[in-house]
Amino acid sequence: MKRHELIVIGAGPAGLSAAIEAAKAGIDVVVFDENARPGGQLFKQIHKFFGSKEHHAKERGFRIGEDLLKEAEEVGVRVELNSTVMGIYENKEVTVRNGDEVDHYKADKILIATGAAENMIPFKGWDTPGVIGAGAAQALMNLQGVQPGSKILMVGSGNVGLVVSLQLLQAGCEVVAVIDAAPRVGGYGVHAAKVARTGVPFYLSHTIVEAKGGDRVKSAVIAEVDNHFQPIPGTEKELDVDTICIAVGLSPMSQLASNATCDMALMPKKGGNVAILNEYGETSIPGIYCAGDVAGIEEASSAMIQGRRVADHVALSLGYLTHDEFEQKYDNATAALNQLRQGMFSPANKGRTDLTVTDEGYPLSMSLLKKGYMTEAELKAFPAAQNSAPGIHPVIECTQNIPCNPCQDACKFDCIKVGADIVKLPEINTESKCTGCGMCVASCSGQAIFLINEDYEPGYATVSLPYEFLPLPKKGDKGKALGRDGSPVCDAEIVSVRSAPAMDKTQILTMKIPLEYVHAARFYKA
Repeated sequence: MKRHELIVIGAGPAGLSAAIEAAKAGIDVVVFDENARPGGQLFKQIHKFFGSKEHHAKERGFRIGEDLLKEAEEVGVRVELNSTVMGIYENKEVTVRNGDEVDHYKADKILIATGAAENMIPFKGWDTPGVIGAGAAQALMNLQGVQPGSKILMVGSGNVGLVVSLQLLQAGCEVVAVIDAAPRVGGYGVHAAKVARTGVPFYLSHTIVEAKGGDRVKSAVIAEVDNHFQPIPGTEKELDVDTICIAVGLSPMSQLASNATCDMALMPKKGGNVAILNEYGETSIPGIYCAGDVAGIEEASSAMIQGRRVADHVALSLGYLTHDEFEQKYDNATAALNQLRQGMFSPANKGRTDLTVTDEGYPLSMSLLKKGYMTEAELKAFPAAQNSAPGIHPVIECTQNIPCNPCQDACKFDCIKVGADIVKLPEINTESKCTGCGMCVASCSGQAIFLINEDYEPGYATVSLPYEFLPLPKKGDKGKALGRDGSPVCDAEIVSVRSAPAMDKTQILTMKIPLEYVHAARFYKA
């Protein structure tokens, strides 16, 4: 039997963060993961994170994963891959299968950081080749470089469905539609807006009824649902698709916690059956902890903080930290975690449909919730979206209270303010002059900032927008400017394409358009 002070199960964001923190304290730690590479979901995630600088805001998931692996190596964390933890037994004994061998370990402390699994929904033909989970689609695209299909139906409008829809478009796939049985978009409005302005339609209060094709998906039948989420006969639509991507939520992979006889509870707001934890992430069995999605579905940023916080408590209990040292670390981590747990999409607000205004009192966009995009009339209620100034200046179409402030940090001239409360909507500081550098546009994780110049030349204006598609347009190219709903609004000419290392692969396209369309044009199509 092999002994370690701390065994971490799962090399995802929570597990790696915990192992790094533990190793820094001097704890003998080992990490087991059943996969062939560490990092969990991070390496599938090519989008930029929300939050603040300490939450890795505006960093792409795979870069965060790279940094974690590098740090783990530097502090000497031992990560055992292709190692499946089969069970946790009395006295914190663990069996691990690696190939044909089963090894026996004993630990002083155990952290379960096994993450979550994708949910699926049954429907006629759901086992047809071409019906896949959103996570599988991400793995194919972002890890293997393979298109999941050519014409995709996305089922689910939560953050995963919206983010993966955009990544499918970036991979050259056609997203035929996003559907959801709920009557409103489930994810961030800025994520929905990124997809909608490319022309992808949203069908809310719709579900999938059938996958047709036999040996592979050749079409999908969707239908409207009633108030009980049952298909309404006669409302069926058949869509020409070859892939059906399912993004209907995640469930904590809490089997090991149950196997270890931890007290469990079904908590819908946490995503399913989870271990009951105290404030330090410890289960009913002293010395066994949970962190990350296995403790309740949240973002990777939260998982990393939870992992570090558990490691600090382990260090305290093993004598590697004093109470004062632990309290300072715990308070700092808790404050950072609480920042991410505020706003309209906080765990406390999960499932609520009665919110009608922002924290500032602005009316929430019903069009955004039902169609994925805002109308110009709705945007008039938001001062930052109606900014008008001579020369080039930003307009910000961020209209929901989401914990995020990279725009504030990006502007070195104090043109944009969020303040200490990162869930507040950004404001324009009209006393500062915009230089048109575009860093706010590139840094916005929601791609909700545009630079407007209504004085470009007589009768014409420019709109500078974030762009993450290939092939990249060139100066002089002509095409169409699209509106927030993805429909063409006018002719457009590219007058500038900018990039910089700090923009991290987000290009800034500046398109020249007739002045009358400056408040309508928000995307470019060649």
